[in-house]
Amino acid sequence: MKATSYRTVYANKATVKKDWVIVDAENQGVGRLCSKIAYLVKGKNKTYYTSNVNCGDNIIVINAEKIKFSGKKMNEKVYTRHTDYPGGQRFRSPKEVLAIKPEWIIERSVKKMLPKTKLGADLFRNLHVYAGTTHPHEAQQPRAIDLKKLIVHNKI
Repeated sequence: MKATSYRTVYANKATVKKDWVIVDAENQGVGRLCSKIAYLVKGKNKTYYTSNVNCGDNIIVINAEKIKFSGKKMNEKVYTRHTDYPGGQRFRSPKEVLAIKPEWIIERSVKKMLPKTKLGADLFRNLHVYAGTTHPHEAQQPRAIDLKKLIVHNKI
């Protein structure tokens, strides 16, 4: 047997195969949905996953306006931001955000689950979120995936 067959193979930009995947967010809980999307964006479902390489798929999320919050979070949860001016702290509930820009909730949740580095910014570019069922990525021939059947392996 060749000695080279025992070497660990690391993925790089040239060897990574990136697919296009559609995820339907209708009637899905935000936290569980976004953790599974982050898992796919990082590429942890691939056999050749390498932590320092962008080896995740391009994810298209549709029906972002139909996500669900458990309990009373739709009205009582608060998203806080600051305008960088004195007294510029602003608050919004998920109900208000869904009325203005429903994609923002999923984008923000997934972004906070990615690394806070240049790689994380590069991974975030693989996420495409749309409020309705239409998207401009038909030419890439994306395949639909059922997140309920996706097994996420998290190390404890």
